[in-house]
Amino acid sequence: MGLNHEADLVAAAAVARANFGPVVEFVAPLDTGEISLTGQACALNCAHCGRHYLRAMGDLRRAEREAAAGVKKSFLVSGGCDAQGRVPFRGHLDELRRLRELGVRLNFHAGLVDEDDARLLGGLADVVSFDFTVDEPTIREVYHLPYSGSDYERSYQLLRRYARVVPHVCIGLKGGQLAGEETAIERLAELGADAVTFIVFRPTPGTAYADRQPPAPEEVARMIARARVLMPRTPLYLGCMRPGGEHRAATDRLALRAGIQRLVQPGRGAAEEAAALGLTVRTIRECCSL
Repeated sequence: MGLNHEADLVAAAAVARANFGPVVEFVAPLDTGEISLTGQACALNCAHCGRHYLRAMGDLRRAEREAAAGVKKSFLVSGGCDAQGRVPFRGHLDELRRLRELGVRLNFHAGLVDEDDARLLGGLADVVSFDFTVDEPTIREVYHLPYSGSDYERSYQLLRRYARVVPHVCIGLKGGQLAGEETAIERLAELGADAVTFIVFRPTPGTAYADRQPPAPEEVARMIARARVLMPRTPLYLGCMRPGGEHRAATDRLALRAGIQRLVQPGRGAAEEAAALGLTVRTIRECCSL
């Protein structure tokens, strides 16, 4: 599906307006902290991340202090993966339960799971953010894992038995190339989703993909428009992980026209675009998945 003289964006916007009204939420997730359960350690060293994004995350002790002081209302619980693609949260159950008792909400990024993991998360998580990838060459090249799209679908379905799940689809995950994103959207339309968050590959210094280019804003919009038509009543979000600068500004304007419901850390011109589209802007201060 290509952008055919903007007809696809117009169709997607009409679907969004019919199901969600003329409203968009701009997200500044200042009230959500980030926890890495593994520090800077990750067994996978993924091609797009290279452990880079673990460095800025805090730990459980800091999270407890921030929760007790009322500094943060929620936390993303994440970390590096083990060699099986799982974030090892089981070794921290007591600490995580204590954190919940302080009245904060928890968004888990848990990686692949078995049924026991999914059941445990059902008792801990307000929401689970799940990286939904179905293209096997991408899984092998990016995550260095010997799994298939069916393995990711299995984990996703297990999680949905016990928790609210927001799948994340990274557009251009394979070093900026489109490789299976449209299939992932089609599968989510079949399997069902509470909401879908789109993120966009961004070249990151020190990673295997540092010299690659992100997908064009028009390609990002094409995927969002496709999802909007296939999943007319499913909220669609554009998450924080995406390129900045002019790329973000162009992507955000197109995403608004494609009918998203939440836009995290909007780029330049997003507010003006929303006004031009007749959208009422609301603001929220926690992670878009919550």
